[in-house]
Amino acid sequence: HWCPPCRSLTRVLVESYRKIKEAGQKFEIVFVSADRSEDSFKQYFSEMPWLAVPYADEARRSRLNRLYGIQGIPTLIVLDAKGDVITRQGRVEVLNDTECREFPWHPKPVLELTDSNAVQLNEGPCLVLFVDSEDDGESEAAKQLIQPIAEKIIAKYKAKDEEAPLLFFVAGEDDMTDSLRDYTNLPEAAPLLTILDMSARAKYVMDVEEITPEIVEAFVSDFLADKLKPEPI
Repeated sequence: HWCPPCRSLTRVLVESYRKIKEAGQKFEIVFVSADRSEDSFKQYFSEMPWLAVPYADEARRSRLNRLYGIQGIPTLIVLDAKGDVITRQGRVEVLNDTECREFPWHPKPVLELTDSNAVQLNEGPCLVLFVDSEDDGESEAAKQLIQPIAEKIIAKYKAKDEEAPLLFFVAGEDDMTDSLRDYTNLPEAAPLLTILDMSARAKYVMDVEEITPEIVEAFVSDFLADKLKPEPI
């Protein structure tokens, strides 16, 4: 109730919820409150058409926060019928897909870096391939180049019931990407292959004239084997 980004998400999510339910999907939302009083909770929950953990059940709310490692609000986690996580980025997905065409929002192996998903750069090491977006088709070609490698890594760790140790992005040329380059002190080259680990304030950079699948695969393998020397961010 007190958090403006929460209220903004809720307005969109109410419409998404309605569309998904009207489409006949088996889907439910459970609100886990971070309100500061029961009155605030009741006022906020009155705007919601779904379920909630009772505000008085503080123990269960705390257990859920610990279980899913909640670091901030709003957080929207999407689970499958078995309770396994489909995505922790439900907020980003809902805001980017207001028509719910991609529900239940299974993660894409490679994402195009945008203002709305840039928050994921803080979740762990991320491979980011910077390209010249003024070249028609460059971003799509870069995604197609990386995708088989990303899929192989994701499948390998999924078979072990583990999350993949890398997220994969393609970044074009825009103000947000320029800010990222400035913040991480990256050269202006394109293409530029990097792995950014914001939490460790470390970066790994491969500046070559041509990015090939072999170069990307070797770069990823060396990173996962701790063979690369980090530079500070």
